[in-house]
Amino acid sequence: MPSYTILIGSGALVLFFFATIIAFATRYKRCPSDRLLVVYGKIAGGKSANCYHGGAAFVWPIIQGYQYLDLTPLPIDIRLEGALSKQNIRVNTPSTFTVGISTEPGIMENAAERMLGLGLNEIKELAKDIIFGQMRVVIATMDIEEINADRDKLIANISMGVEVELKKVGLRLINVNVQDITDASGYIDALGQEAASKAIAEAKVKVAQAHRDGDIGAAEAQRDQRVRVASADAVATEGENTAKVTVANSNAERRMKEAEAERLAITSEKVAQANALKDSYVAQEAAEKQRATKEKATQEANVIVPAQVNREKMIVDAEAKAEQIRRVQKGEADAVRLQKQAEADGLKAVKQAEADGLRFKLTAEADGTRLKMLAEAEGVEAVLKNKAKGFADLVAAFSSEEQAQLMLVIEQLPKLVEEQVKAVSNLKIDKVTVWDSGASKDGGKGATTNFLSGLIGSLPPLHEITKNVGVQLPEYLGKLTGEEPAVPKPSPKSKGENPDDPKSSV
Repeated sequence: MPSYTILIGSGALVLFFFATIIAFATRYKRCPSDRLLVVYGKIAGGKSANCYHGGAAFVWPIIQGYQYLDLTPLPIDIRLEGALSKQNIRVNTPSTFTVGISTEPGIMENAAERMLGLGLNEIKELAKDIIFGQMRVVIATMDIEEINADRDKLIANISMGVEVELKKVGLRLINVNVQDITDASGYIDALGQEAASKAIAEAKVKVAQAHRDGDIGAAEAQRDQRVRVASADAVATEGENTAKVTVANSNAERRMKEAEAERLAITSEKVAQANALKDSYVAQEAAEKQRATKEKATQEANVIVPAQVNREKMIVDAEAKAEQIRRVQKGEADAVRLQKQAEADGLKAVKQAEADGLRFKLTAEADGTRLKMLAEAEGVEAVLKNKAKGFADLVAAFSSEEQAQLMLVIEQLPKLVEEQVKAVSNLKIDKVTVWDSGASKDGGKGATTNFLSGLIGSLPPLHEITKNVGVQLPEYLGKLTGEEPAVPKPSPKSKGENPDDPKSSV
């Protein structure tokens, strides 16, 4: 292998190593003391985020992100007006609260969950709403005398109630300052006037007592003056005698102190020599300890530090190899996912095209059926219009409507006769046995002739059929309704037949 190939490979490896170190270094985030570092994303332990106050944390790329929460204290002016006390007296309690994001474990996680991404003004408005509600609750549990007189109790109750609610969103109460308390009814002013009047009365009593005590004190001072002058003379004489004794005692004590001072000087000199020797020993021991520490540091630098560097290098190499494997697997998974997605999109497009074709086919068939029905309706309408026009022309050709109606009925006579014949044609006669020669002994009709004549006579007459529709047939088709039927003259062939038989005319 050429040497330049080895150099290029080595350079690429070194470049990759330094790039990995730089990438890891850029993801190592330090948390300032005035902020909270919130790391979110894929967090171990099932938590929503990890919070850090001070220190630093490593933020994994892609799977984790980070933001900061500002710990700056937020002063909030609460102008609470018209809050009901326990006595149903409305009280105005202006106050100033100072809040901030808590750094207590467990509480700052609440801040990360509920206020991450909010600005200071939004956090301030949230805290303001909570404080308003809790102050009204606290004032409703206290008498107005307690609110006005016991400020410490009022502040303690407000702090207790507000602190609990602020912790739920990750805040803490830093300071509470309650200003002048007033009420709309003037109850607090009346209490102040009562206290002022009481104080003035007590002051007047104290002034009178002071004057009395002054007079008594002046008399006692004069008495004490005379007693003390006499006592002073006695004391002066006694003092002179005592002074002489004191001088003698002082001379004796001086000589004793001189001897004691000389003894102490000799002792101090011996002690100083011993202390000097002791300090030299201590200094020599400290020097030996420093030399041992130096030897230990040298050994650690030569043995332990290289081992630690080697271990960290192995960890970095293993993490780089794991990251490479993970990226390769992720690329393969993305390729499979894209392939499946493409197949699904193609199948979806085919199904959509089939559905569109079926919809177009059904639409075309429906349009064809509709056009066919429309054409048929138009054809029927045209036939009916032509027929109506023909009927109108037919009526106009006759002198009266009755003649036109008679003409239409005459056109239907073939169909009427056809229906009349169908009545006999539908009779089912399986077998007819005739034992008659066709003529009777007395010259009349035989049994067979009578049977056939009766069968034909059972059909309704044509005049009756037309009469049911209100039409009278002309005379050349027979007699009109209401006239007796004419008896035909017997023909030579019919001589000998019974003229009284009405069926013989048929």
